[in-house]
Amino acid sequence: MDAPSAGYAFEYLIETLNDSSHKKFFNVPRLGGTKYDVLPYSIRVLLEAAVRNCDGFLMKKEDVMNILDWKTKQSNVEVPFFPARVLLQDFTGIPAMVDFAAMREAVKTLGGDPKKVHPACPTDLTVDHSLQIDFNKCAIQNAPNPGGGDLQKAGKLSPLRVQPKKLPCRGQTTCRGSCDSGELGRNSGKFSSQIENTPILCPFHLQPVPEPETVLKNQEVEFGRNRERLQFFKWSSRVFKNVAVIPPGTGMAHQVNLEYLSRVVFEEKDLLFPDSVVGTDSHITMVNGLGILGWGVGGIETEAVMLGLPVSLTLPEVVGCELTGSSNPFVTSIDVVLGITKHLRQVGVAGKFVEFFGSGVSQLSIVDRTTIANMCPEYGAILSFFPVDNVTLKHLEHTGFDKAKLESMEAYLKAVKLFRNEQDNLGEPEYSQVGFKGFQIAAEKQNDIVSIHYEGSDYKLAHGSVVIAAVISCTNNCNPSVMLAAGLLAKKAVEAGLQVKPYIRTSLSPGSGMVTHYLSSSGVLPYLSKLGFEIIGYGCSTCVGNTAPLSEAVLNAVKQGDLVTCGVLSGNKNFEGRLCDCVRANYLASPPLVVAYAIAGTVNIDFQTEPLGTDPTGKNIYLHDIWPSREEVHQIEEEHVVLSMFKALKEKIEMGNKRWNSLEAPDSVLFPWDLKSTYIRCPSFFDKLTKEPVALQPIENAHVLLYLGDSITTDHISPAGSIARSSAAAKYLTNRGLTPREFNSYGARRGNDAVMTRGTFANIKLFNKFIGKPAPKTIHFPSGQTLDVFEAAELYQKEGIPLIILAGKKYGSGNSRDWAAKGPYLLGVKAVLAESYEKIHKDHLIGIGIAPLQFLPGESADSLGLSGRETFSLTFPEELSPGVTLNIKTSTGKVFSVIASFENDVEITLYKHGGLLNFVARKFS
Repeated sequence: MDAPSAGYAFEYLIETLNDSSHKKFFNVPRLGGTKYDVLPYSIRVLLEAAVRNCDGFLMKKEDVMNILDWKTKQSNVEVPFFPARVLLQDFTGIPAMVDFAAMREAVKTLGGDPKKVHPACPTDLTVDHSLQIDFNKCAIQNAPNPGGGDLQKAGKLSPLRVQPKKLPCRGQTTCRGSCDSGELGRNSGKFSSQIENTPILCPFHLQPVPEPETVLKNQEVEFGRNRERLQFFKWSSRVFKNVAVIPPGTGMAHQVNLEYLSRVVFEEKDLLFPDSVVGTDSHITMVNGLGILGWGVGGIETEAVMLGLPVSLTLPEVVGCELTGSSNPFVTSIDVVLGITKHLRQVGVAGKFVEFFGSGVSQLSIVDRTTIANMCPEYGAILSFFPVDNVTLKHLEHTGFDKAKLESMEAYLKAVKLFRNEQDNLGEPEYSQVGFKGFQIAAEKQNDIVSIHYEGSDYKLAHGSVVIAAVISCTNNCNPSVMLAAGLLAKKAVEAGLQVKPYIRTSLSPGSGMVTHYLSSSGVLPYLSKLGFEIIGYGCSTCVGNTAPLSEAVLNAVKQGDLVTCGVLSGNKNFEGRLCDCVRANYLASPPLVVAYAIAGTVNIDFQTEPLGTDPTGKNIYLHDIWPSREEVHQIEEEHVVLSMFKALKEKIEMGNKRWNSLEAPDSVLFPWDLKSTYIRCPSFFDKLTKEPVALQPIENAHVLLYLGDSITTDHISPAGSIARSSAAAKYLTNRGLTPREFNSYGARRGNDAVMTRGTFANIKLFNKFIGKPAPKTIHFPSGQTLDVFEAAELYQKEGIPLIILAGKKYGSGNSRDWAAKGPYLLGVKAVLAESYEKIHKDHLIGIGIAPLQFLPGESADSLGLSGRETFSLTFPEELSPGVTLNIKTSTGKVFSVIASFENDVEITLYKHGGLLNFVARKFS
């Protein structure tokens, strides 16, 4: 039976906007009266989406009333949410699109029509997100990692030359492209041709601004290395409706999301409603700074949204964060951001919404707000919301939004009380304390020094020496003030005769070409380059472990002295071992401080009392000598961060580039899988799919694959960085004729389930209690062998033995990463038993068909006396209910209770189907 039309229950709330008789909206405040007026702004957006999508089927009237009664129902009820759009980035987008392609195969096998498999929700896929650094300033002569071993060996895809896809109009003043492509070609010919080629044309001075050599070299290698993936993306954009691909050479997911895709208010068939987005990246929250509700959910839930299903979430608590006063003039915006992040960590906002209010909010620019919101993964909130206000509207005007659109936007937001007023007050949260984690270096070894010889000179490395310094895109390239501050500091440092030691791997990888424009036009880019911070490309790089290899001299010194060397980056994550397996300490800092630490060469420095270095005359140069004033930064920001940068980005997106436009891609309903490919492979999730789900099976005599502690991150479970030469994934690739230089990274190969399964739990920092030291190893108990995790799991599967994982608190924290659930599932893991979970990862486990079990409060594997060497058995009741208690029996005779961590009936339904993918495939069949 077809579901009723959306919004049918609340049609009486539809009104016409005052300033335009053809624009309509749901006047939700009429529904709730005083109840609505006390709702946090973020909850008002949830409520509007519920009212508009209420069909009595997927969204029930009861759900709407639960959201309206948020004050009493928060944390107690589950509600659906239909976001307006979806954003995919390359590394997590490719498995989502591969799953869609595989689902077409499965639907056909079950007798359905594969042409019906399309995203129902508008989906943008940005290709430029994760960038592997083959060249940087101090490694420009290094041989690149071509990664194209199977490019030459693989069979050719269907020879179809695809025309550039015209992307939808976003409503800015400068909008041409798909709306007026002819006009674009006539009026912007010179600039357009320069955008497609290099050197690009500076929009301020109309003078050529050549791309740095490293950018061109990295772009060339990246395109060759990722050709297969790009062809697959192009096929996806051609055969799937509602999919738009943002071409390579443009910018990363959350940056383009902010600069180009954000609508703030949607207009669809003359109906106005708030913009909202979910996507496969934890930094989707950046758009919260524009008053757009959005967060990262990972590939499995995103696929559900793309197929017309809602995201399900517990009606969240909303922590009000009051900002008052203003910041010290010597404090950068990133310092403010990190300060707020620290306080929110102490409050304990995990799994909650954060909403900012108070007189201090108006002191924050949009770039400050988006940077604060972008730090959500660091303090654990679902999102950090800044309601739309006059500052927002002024920013949108500067970025090219049409004046009439802004007027109707303001009128609409005020009509539904989504426009922020100063007098709003949500109350102040309470704060708690946080702990500290050290490196346990013995006192007698803390002053150890190791000499190295590098490029004809001698240097000394010690604990705290900086070996990686990266200005990256995750946190701050949307914030021109701190990027310009870094450039100005570099200028003053070079003029003072300061240098960066050549063995330090320095890089500058912004998320958008906008940064190149304003750094070039402001004249600071040559100084950054002089210190080694040359732009190497656009996207995540160092932050996901894609930095160029450290020199052998540094590696040998680190090993010889067991040194705690350091990486300093302007990102928002500093997990141990993430940047490079030999760099144990990673620190977050603002871009100018990254440059300063690189000059100092150590983090063991007091900038107030110790000099960065000396000038040619021997005079000490301190940080305060070269630190740019806020007035200097503000003046350059006003002069160079202008509308033309947003215009240039828009034109670049809509035009694509010559490589992308001429790329051949297949033109078939089903994707022509190449069996020789090591990048794109039809996954095995649907291999045993039946027309109807089978009854829940008990888990009997399961062995423990891994016995893990607290804070196991998705990076521990499914690493995204380089593929170690001794790993199971490396053996697989070697057997297919690839050399180590062609391995590429796990992130790049997320479209190949064979590689990703072998990469599961392959992080060198994984601490398995069975082994007793960090290593991607475990014990296969029937034989007693110590093996790679994949090899042990493979033996268990051959023996028909099910597997479980034992873990402590916060299992699955960190990035939302669907392969952190898919990988264990393909290893044969049937359940995870942990003390607590990161919610997104727990949802992923359910979505793939793994049972998330939780120890009773106060209990753990340790307290129950479990060694992990026992076997475990449990049976599911016929009528599985949310939060039900189950009994586990071990081979030693011990029986204990655990909680089945299902939060609602939807999750139980998905689990009974064997996961979301099976559930959706059956619906299409």
